[in-house]
Amino acid sequence: MKQKIFLLHGWTYSTEKWAPFVDLLKQKESEPVMLEIPGLTAPLDEVWTVDNYVEWLKKIVDNEKEKVLLLGHSNGGRISMAFALKYPEKVSKLILIDSAGIYHNELSLRLKRFVFGTLAKAGKKIKNIQAIRSIFYRFVREHDYEKANPKLRETMKNLITSDLSASLEKITVPTLIIWGEQDKITPLTDGKLMHELIKNSLFHVVKDARHSPQLTHPKEVVKHIYDSF
Repeated sequence: MKQKIFLLHGWTYSTEKWAPFVDLLKQKESEPVMLEIPGLTAPLDEVWTVDNYVEWLKKIVDNEKEKVLLLGHSNGGRISMAFALKYPEKVSKLILIDSAGIYHNELSLRLKRFVFGTLAKAGKKIKNIQAIRSIFYRFVREHDYEKANPKLRETMKNLITSDLSASLEKITVPTLIIWGEQDKITPLTDGKLMHELIKNSLFHVVKDARHSPQLTHPKEVVKHIYDSF
């Protein structure tokens, strides 16, 4: 029987670049299932929190007869960890690739939150607000935020202000953590902290990779996955 793997992508509106990685998983006699995440690759009509995503995932997992293997990249890793914390009995294994979930409060991130909050309050008071927004978003390098609709922007703020670090010690599911050595979005220190806090976790660093090693180094990532089985 093929090993079914539920894939939870990060903050992207297309999963086309995942194709080589997915094909390699299939060659390993796996059954990868790329989930369409509300607000990104599926519609979302309201503002969500991490808890909403957990319950969305539970509805999918409840259709399975066996425990599931979750592979989450970036924000998909945040959702996967939150799910494993609430429903550990439904997860056989957790694979985290450059996962989000650790809250940061460095100056650059405080600046981003300040900019987002200021623009939200400014609203119609400032003429040409959209042009000003674009300049600010480019300045803080939040292109995903710039592209998002208003409900998705609020959802993004809910997600990036959530912090799972205090709960990671409670994850009991066997966990594999894979990280790009040169990741500037979720830094390598986050991966090391997750490995330190999550019991029964394995940790691999992909040399010269950035935030998406499954896209740039798919063979190495797949090898780490199957060496851990």
